[in-house]
Formats: sequence, C-alpha cells, structure tokens
Amino acid sequence: MPLALAPIRRFSLQLAPHQRVFAAFFLYAFALGGLFPRLAELQQAMGVREGALGLGLIGTACGTLVSLSFAGRLIERMGHRLTLLTLLPLLPMFYALAAHANGALTLFLSLLPAGLCIGAIELIVNLEADRVEHQGQRRIMNRAHAFWSFGFFGAGLLGALAAWLGIPVTWHLAGVVLLSAVLVCLLLGGFEAAPHRSGASAAPAHHFAWPSPAIGALVLFTLSGMVLEGAGIDWSAIYMRDTFAATPFISGVAVAAGAFTQGLTRYVADSFVERHSPVAIARALLAVLGLGALMVSFATSSAMALLGFGLMGVGTSVIFPLAMSAAAQRSDRPAATNVAALAQLSFVSFLLAPPLLGWAAEHLGIRWAFGLALPLLVLSLAVSSALRVPSQARN
Repeated sequence: MPLALAPIRRFSLQLAPHQRVFAAFFLYAFALGGLFPRLAELQQAMGVREGALGLGLIGTACGTLVSLSFAGRLIERMGHRLTLLTLLPLLPMFYALAAHANGALTLFLSLLPAGLCIGAIELIVNLEADRVEHQGQRRIMNRAHAFWSFGFFGAGLLGALAAWLGIPVTWHLAGVVLLSAVLVCLLLGGFEAAPHRSGASAAPAHHFAWPSPAIGALVLFTLSGMVLEGAGIDWSAIYMRDTFAATPFISGVAVAAGAFTQGLTRYVADSFVERHSPVAIARALLAVLGLGALMVSFATSSAMALLGFGLMGVGTSVIFPLAMSAAAQRSDRPAATNVAALAQLSFVSFLLAPPLLGWAAEHLGIRWAFGLALPLLVLSLAVSSALRVPSQARN
C-alpha cells in the first residue's frame, strides 16, 4: 500500500464491505453534482446561450469516454484502492475550476479532466458493487446506485442552499472540494478491493470494449433513461428559470428533486426485483418515466414541473443499475469488459446527448430538451427483454 495513503486508515470509520461500496457511490455523486444546481447562474456569468453551454458541457463526456476506453489497464496496475482514493478528491477540484470558466471553450477544457476521473471511478464502483453482491449472495446494485442518487441529492440541496444564502458559485464549489476530501478519509480510508467474482472469465480486458450483441441490446435499453436523467441534471435548473422565472433556490431544488425520488426508489428496488422479474420492474418504471417527461414538457406551473422531475427520478431509477447487473453477470467475456462496453456507450448518451439538447433548448425552446427524448422510451420498451440473463451466465 502506498505510504501516502496509509495514514488515512486511522481516521476511517469501520464499515462493512457493502457499506463502503455505498459510501463510494455517495461520494462519487456528491463530488460531481455541485455544479449543476448553479448552472443557470454560471451560464449568466459566462454570458453564453444554451447551445454554447451545451458544447462546453461535452468536455465531461469526452473525458469520460476516453477514460472508460483506456483506463482499465491503469486501474489494474494501480489497484482499486489507490485509484479510488486518488480520483475521488480530485474530481470536485476540476468542477471547482470549471466555475471560473469565462466561455464555452474554457468550460470544455475544465471539464475534460473531470470526465477522465469519472470514467475510472465509474468502472471501479460498479465492479466493486457486483463483486460484493456476488460474495454476499444478495442484490446490492440498486441500493448502491441509490446512494449515488442520495449523493447527487445532497449536492443539489447544498447548491440550492448556497444560492439562497448568496454564496458565489466559486466559493461554494471550493467548499465542496474540502468537504469531499474529509468524507473520503472518513468513509473510505479503510477501503479494500473485493475479490474477483468466481467463475468469471480471466482473459484480459480490452482497451476499447466493443459491445457484443447482448450488450448492444442493453445499451439500447438504457438509452431513454440515460438521456432523460442527463437532461434533468443539465437543464432542469435552466428550465425552471426560463419557463417559470424561478429563483436560484427553486432551480436548485429542481435538480435535487429527481435525485431524491430516484434514490428512494433505488433503495427499495432490490426487494421488488427479487420478488418480480427485472423485465417487469423495468417496463413499469419506463411508463412512469414517460409520464414524468410528458409533465415536464407540458407543465403549466412550477409545481407540476417539480412533480414531473420527481417522476422522472422514479422512472430512471433502475434502468442503468439493472443493465449493469445483467452485463456483469454474463460469462461470455470478462465482467470488466462487459461493464466497460455498456458504460462506454451508455455514458455517451448520458453525458453527450443532454448537452447537445442545448441546441434544441436554444432554437426550439427549453421544453424540447425533454420532449425530444420521448420516442426513445418506445425503443427501451422494445428491447427490455435483454435484461434476462441466461442461467449459465449467473455462475
């Protein structure tokens, strides 16, 4: 273990392996979520339209895709512990730097290294969740992603509070850097990587993980949920400001609303998935997602819009976690390869499509940032049977 990380063990709480996985997901989302409730204010400070803002936000997507494609070997060499404890405190630093951007280009360049961190962290936390789930013979993937939502909710609520108190965006995000570093030491100082899933392929993972047909179907399944979740993160604060002249506090609450309902649903979803089939649960929640997106697209009041964002959080709750579990359980290729293949392409839609919707927001109206994603729900329903994993792949 590197000497630089050894001392933080003494400050760490004693947590069970699944609790450390939950803490990692929470801190991951908390670290990246601070910027979005203040995005409307940052846009005004930069003096750019939605299209230019969207292009700047693509920096995160570009960095994430590069990291998901090429970080696997580096993570194997460094180990999950060192990589996670290094990148989690670095991630909010890049978002804090992005708050100083004076245009789309500087925003893009500031968010590019943030995306590099996100890709590596995403791989680690999902693999750890799958391995701990396999060790304990009990589903934790949805609860793990619930803590991601709770972390994002906490970041959104903190951002709304900072806006209400009149704290500048730059000072707010600098505080998130310090708070994240303290929480990483406290909750993850004793983190150790879980052993590999038994029965998984031992072949080395590829730099770029091309999707197999089964993984390709899972990518299509996640498309509507990832695009609408990303649209809610990127555009909900600006939607509330432009559509209902909402205050910065209410705009921040809109970001937090979807994360809160998403987290609650994910937290209880595992017991429902165990009693019912993943396909049945997914189809029901896709219907809820469609209802929420329709409410946001045609809202006549801020209350109706906030309810729509809440329903969107419920609807997106298990789309990605269920797909990740299905990908990790397949034994045709290494779990890391299948997880990377799904994450690479799903994250393109999650991080790249919502910023591109800024063009629609600028030229057609902010409501179209959500309405244009509705046809994708039909596609997700059509391929939802891809969640069924062959019995021999569950070893």
